[in-house]
Amino acid sequence: MTALLLGAALLLNLLLCPEMLAPPAPVRFHSVDYKNVLHWSPPNNGSSLQYHVQWKIYGEPEWLDVDRCQGVQRLDCDLSGVTSDPREWYYARVRAVSPSTSSQSAWALSPRFSPRMDTIISPPGLRVNFTERGIMVRVNPPRMHVRRMRNLLRYKIYIIPSSGEEDVVQMGCCTRNLTLKDLHHNSKYCLQAQTVIPTQTKSSARSRLQCGTTV
Repeated sequence: MTALLLGAALLLNLLLCPEMLAPPAPVRFHSVDYKNVLHWSPPNNGSSLQYHVQWKIYGEPEWLDVDRCQGVQRLDCDLSGVTSDPREWYYARVRAVSPSTSSQSAWALSPRFSPRMDTIISPPGLRVNFTERGIMVRVNPPRMHVRRMRNLLRYKIYIIPSSGEEDVVQMGCCTRNLTLKDLHHNSKYCLQAQTVIPTQTKSSARSRLQCGTTV
């Protein structure tokens, strides 16, 4: 009788307190051009799991649900809309839930994230046309999130001759077109462009080389 009662109590305990899942790991932000996406990996004992994501501003006590990332099965969540202030620091966390057993994991916390410090800026789009008037240059800012900051953007154009030292021309925030003149005729030049945000001390890598010969 005692063994029967003990077994019933154990079964009831399992029903009321389902087994804890291992938490997702690692949880980390990946940010390019202020598109801030949270990524995580499933726990080792996880299959057919759902995930719930929350976020908060550093220093604030309250965690907030990310509406589009509740009960999702994918392993990422775009938090650009709620982490858009480059002056703030943010945290995010993820919890795994098993719909079949109602078991869930502890929350897995991301490292502290700063859009301003952690985002990677892309090089601008670069179009080059070699004409009789010189080299016609046109730059296009990278992704939409950076385009909204167009008044803060600057560009560097690197002019690389086949022989000799490279030269650098800087373009202002509201200039997208440039004509390079006074170059050697019938000479090969390669060009690259770079995005610069001086107020944030950020710059991109250079764009791929584009080469041609002057007329």
